[in-house]
Amino acid sequence: MNCDELKAILNRGEDSNHQFKVNYKSIDKLAVEISAFANSDGGMIIIGVSDACELIGVSKQDVSRLNQQISNATTNKIDKQIFVKTEILVCDDKRVLIILVPRGSNKPYTVNRVDVWVKSGADKRRAPIEEILRLAQSSGILYADESETETSVNDIDLDFFKARYHTYYQEQIERLEIPIETLFVNIKLMKDAKLTLAGLLLFGKNPEFVKPQFGIKATYFEGCEISGQRYKDSENIRGKLIDQYLDGIYFIKRNLRRIQGNQNFNAPGMLEIPEETFSEIIANAIVHRNYYIDSSIQINLFDDRLEINSPGNLPNTLNEENIKFGVHIERNPIILYFLEKDTKFRYSGKGTGIPRVIKLCEDAGIKTQFTDDRQKQRFSVIFYRRG
Repeated sequence: MNCDELKAILNRGEDSNHQFKVNYKSIDKLAVEISAFANSDGGMIIIGVSDACELIGVSKQDVSRLNQQISNATTNKIDKQIFVKTEILVCDDKRVLIILVPRGSNKPYTVNRVDVWVKSGADKRRAPIEEILRLAQSSGILYADESETETSVNDIDLDFFKARYHTYYQEQIERLEIPIETLFVNIKLMKDAKLTLAGLLLFGKNPEFVKPQFGIKATYFEGCEISGQRYKDSENIRGKLIDQYLDGIYFIKRNLRRIQGNQNFNAPGMLEIPEETFSEIIANAIVHRNYYIDSSIQINLFDDRLEINSPGNLPNTLNEENIKFGVHIERNPIILYFLEKDTKFRYSGKGTGIPRVIKLCEDAGIKTQFTDDRQKQRFSVIFYRRG
């Protein structure tokens, strides 16, 4: 960084990625600030700046002391070590110390083994338990689909499960000679006599009665904006995950136009957006959404575009760019494991899905957009319809 870049940052003021401080006397306060950045998207702490965003500088003695405090904070005060970088910059004869904190890959980071802090705009706050769970999930420490639900073996759709088990493993359950409860525990669909979330959503009789928030809300709006209650088609899609997947695809297909292209005049025509593309994105949403967020997947169709919104951000170090190259992290491994085996669930998986969607859309002349909205806790894929 040079002085012009620093002054431009100071001129903009503090935000979720930049924090200004006159100085630090307390290691605990320094640890809180560093951990909050690491638990969020990373950022920069600039020491030697007043509350009015003016350079006031720090002494050489302060720099020496602060470097020692940074070392102590990141190794002794924060439970998992964070490797920060520091930079000294002299502008207008004022010395500033810049701490560059990376986005953490081993969240959540706690201070003194007690508090978890996250950034909230230019400020910070203690994270509630729900957010701590999401942080742990983003690092692969915890999986929502393995969490217990208030359901038991009696809530299993046993005939459905038996049929699927036979298809998956070419084996009859009756020949296993073990109780169904033991089988469910062994394959992580049950824990402590309760169905896990994966067990409920994959094989439950009526998962929507227990977890109604984990469905799909599909709407075809009039025009190009969400406005009031004016829509052309709407459906709350519930049930087992495989049924949600199939019904979500059907909702889109029945509302898209068909284009004749180079086909024979009597042929039914091709969908304006290839089915393989939006079916892959719905599959991605179902297996990779954040099940610690009590919200539905949204399919929003407008006159100019199709939007598929998945609750939660991309996990860990994934972003809108590296997913295009097939970088892949599993968020709900049990759900993914079983749905990948289902012949009705057309999912490329293993990181190949998004590159394939992009290629298919490019070939069809369809513009796409991928957005990881960290403020709204939502990952969105937009397909722009051909006029």
